[in-house]
Amino acid sequence: MNMEPTEQLSYILPTVSSVVDRIQVMQMDDPTPCDKFTVHDILDHMMVLGGTFTYWFRGDDAPELKPPGVYGWVPAKEFREVMDDLLAAVTSPGALERMIESPMGTMSGETFARLVALDGLLHGWDLATATGQRFELPPAVIDAVASFAAEALTDDLRDGDTFKSPKQSGPGAGPIERIAAFSGRTVAVAA
Repeated sequence: MNMEPTEQLSYILPTVSSVVDRIQVMQMDDPTPCDKFTVHDILDHMMVLGGTFTYWFRGDDAPELKPPGVYGWVPAKEFREVMDDLLAAVTSPGALERMIESPMGTMSGETFARLVALDGLLHGWDLATATGQRFELPPAVIDAVASFAAEALTDDLRDGDTFKSPKQSGPGAGPIERIAAFSGRTVAVAA
């Protein structure tokens, strides 16, 4: 079954927001499986891009958004607001049919939404892994994202920054860990 990206995002974005709700202030500077990104960096990254994508899915030009900046707290409420707005935008009339000018090229809103689902799943897993949480999604969601990733993550998208060369996930890896390894992340699996 080919699950629509809006359905994928309706699971992924609230799940990531729930992970963010449980992040502790002292974890904000912790490293994540996403090289060069701390927990704080991923939150900033997701809020800026999520806000930008919201405009694009609605067919508007996005202003230059900036991360909230330095803070001594976890911006869980702000993060959830951005993710809720993004979900509303991607499910708005015409969003999936609209052509979107993304950093990865021009593509349909549907294809771009699938990339957003992949990115959300990966960064949700990054945050959960870095903060000692579980990141669980329905198997159908994971399967849909994995199928898309297998086709979409071509060599030309593997720039060594956004996506790296695939890595081995190990025999104890679950489905999300296999997607993470396929994206180029180092996956440590407990024996």
